[in-house]
Amino acid sequence: MDAHDLLVLENNSNIQDFSSGDTVRVNITIKEGEREREQAFQGVVIRKRGNGNGSSFTVRRVSNDVGVERTFLTYSPLIKSLEVVKKGKVRRARLGYLRGLSGKKARIKEKI
Repeated sequence: MDAHDLLVLENNSNIQDFSSGDTVRVNITIKEGEREREQAFQGVVIRKRGNGNGSSFTVRRVSNDVGVERTFLTYSPLIKSLEVVKKGKVRRARLGYLRGLSGKKARIKEKI
């Protein structure tokens, strides 16, 4: 029996349906000492991992010619909202090949 099975978590209603290749904007809560603020992270979903309570997804963006990846837990209460900015048309579930590409080669076609 896994620890994931013991925890009962409910779906976060602020998260839209998304898949690999979609461009998403994730708003999360950051705690700095006694203060709280929201921070947005926008990028391409390069993988969704697992199902159930332990599921997560990884978002990648390029900032100042440096690739930045961030992994979020799907059921985290720190995620305030997740909105799909653009639906991507990809043929794979894991888009790790994007790490080696830059510029126009790293573009993903938009699903119409």
